[in-house]
Amino acid sequence: MSHQPSQAVEPQATMEEWRHDIHRHPELGFEEHRTANIVATLLAEFGIEVHQEIGGTGIVGVLRRGDSEKSIGLRADMDALAISEKNSFDHCSVHAGKMHACGHDGHTAMLLGAARHLANAGSFDGTVYFIFQPAEEHGKGALSMIRDGLFERFPADAIYAMHNFPSLPAGSFAVRPGPIMACEDNFEIVIEGKGTHAALPHRGVDPIVVASEIVMALQSLVARTIDPIDNAVVSVTEFLTDGTRNVLPNSVTLKGDTRAFEPVMQTHIEKTMERIISGICAAHGAKYSFKYSHEFAATINSPIEAAIAAEVAVLVAGADKVDADCPPIMTSEDFGYMLQQKPGCYLLIGNGGDGPGGCGLHSPSYDFNDAILDLGADYWVQLVESQLPSREREAETA
Repeated sequence: MSHQPSQAVEPQATMEEWRHDIHRHPELGFEEHRTANIVATLLAEFGIEVHQEIGGTGIVGVLRRGDSEKSIGLRADMDALAISEKNSFDHCSVHAGKMHACGHDGHTAMLLGAARHLANAGSFDGTVYFIFQPAEEHGKGALSMIRDGLFERFPADAIYAMHNFPSLPAGSFAVRPGPIMACEDNFEIVIEGKGTHAALPHRGVDPIVVASEIVMALQSLVARTIDPIDNAVVSVTEFLTDGTRNVLPNSVTLKGDTRAFEPVMQTHIEKTMERIISGICAAHGAKYSFKYSHEFAATINSPIEAAIAAEVAVLVAGADKVDADCPPIMTSEDFGYMLQQKPGCYLLIGNGGDGPGGCGLHSPSYDFNDAILDLGADYWVQLVESQLPSREREAETA
């Protein structure tokens, strides 16, 4: 089934123009001043009420129609990544070391396209909040907007977000009730030994040996302390020392991250990690410090909103293009913090496995697939019109 967008949805060429301009000028988290200004200017041109500098560089557009008290929030992220782009097309990044390697330029363009259509010709009764969020990539933007009164000022009944996914065919959707993306917690372990000459290891306490044992022991944390039915990941990603060629170091620093879906699992991982670290260090006569931080909340869809999201996806793409119970993914997304405040749903839109955007997210060769812009915009329009039905629409479906 090919996608046939609503007649009045913003032409794809216009959304491409917006996206390519944003892609050329990527901005990192909380630095999205140019992008936020573009969004605010366009929303105002559409006749939408604009609120700026929410949680830093966040924007909220408010569109009211009719007299219903119902409301819905639609969220797009705006920030880029600190990656040097390797593409050569005309809309390639003009800022060295920065690029839109995750498709937030496309997310912004799709939501703008939907906003323009809904402002000009949308058939709905209620209030739509268009939320353009900064700093998703490091898990700070959603919290910043929430702490700045996002949901007190713009009290949406439910909130939705959409992210492109390169491993899904273009034109398809995937969603599930419950956990869809994991939390991300970070850790830092500093092992303090006693440095000595490499030829005289018996005179010191070798923190490299201690750290190596810890790295290997941590691999048993998931394999031997967590039910195989549950999902969890523990990864050591950095191994740093202050030694040199012929000197055993005084200290070793291990850094990494962990992933899970439930708070009880986060607590279990943190406590078990420290027990392992403490025991190994004690056995070798080394000291340690351990820091564990929560960076991203798990993204957990509420069942009702997940079902609604799937129904709308079927409406715009066809049942054969929608996976309503996709497997959860161990990557993270800070929309999870918004879902802790409001019922809602995070769903995936296929970006295609070949051609534009076919490589993985966060790749220096990635690009958002322009061919799905109209589908994404139409999805937002259909979601709003189904959840905030006008009297005419309610009469048609009665």
